[in-house]
Amino acid sequence: MTLSILGSGNIGSALAGHFAQKNIPVSIANNRGPASLEPLCKKLGSSITAVELAGALEADIVILALPFSAVAQLGDKTDWAARIVIDATNAIDFPAFTPTDLGGKLSSEVVAEYLLGARVVKAFNTLPAAVLAATPEEGAGRRVIFLSGNDAEARIAVSAVIKSLGFAPIDLGNLAAGRSQQFGEPLVMRNLLLQS
Repeated sequence: MTLSILGSGNIGSALAGHFAQKNIPVSIANNRGPASLEPLCKKLGSSITAVELAGALEADIVILALPFSAVAQLGDKTDWAARIVIDATNAIDFPAFTPTDLGGKLSSEVVAEYLLGARVVKAFNTLPAAVLAATPEEGAGRRVIFLSGNDAEARIAVSAVIKSLGFAPIDLGNLAAGRSQQFGEPLVMRNLLLQS
């Protein structure tokens, strides 16, 4: 199963670092092109490969680590049918730093509307980037990553990715059940450890 990260900001770089530490191959793309990612790839090692956006969109699992406002532009870039998309975005209004008014919809529901056919799983969005970048293991525990999505098989696949990076996945169920992990809700900014 191939993996890619869209976005090389704080969240994308943090995730790339974890893939590198576990020597799991992943491609990474941004809107500035592969050349802009060479310093990051050189720093992290050979398991991280800079690619054009089109190449990253062909992965079996695509991680969205870019601004929520940029997701709409991805809709017609590839065939999203059956592709697993890990939605690590948060719908935030800046500079107020408040949840974007989406007319009662969850941000991941909006992502699913933009990326028709994708099996969207919300994950990696509740921790601040600095905490997400830290080692997942702490003492006898592992840092918790919450996930939710309407496709049970996709949630199983994403749980496996989360475990492979050393984190502890907690599956909240479908997107409606995972409302509490959306920006502005109780699970955001909660740095929890699951004891082994």
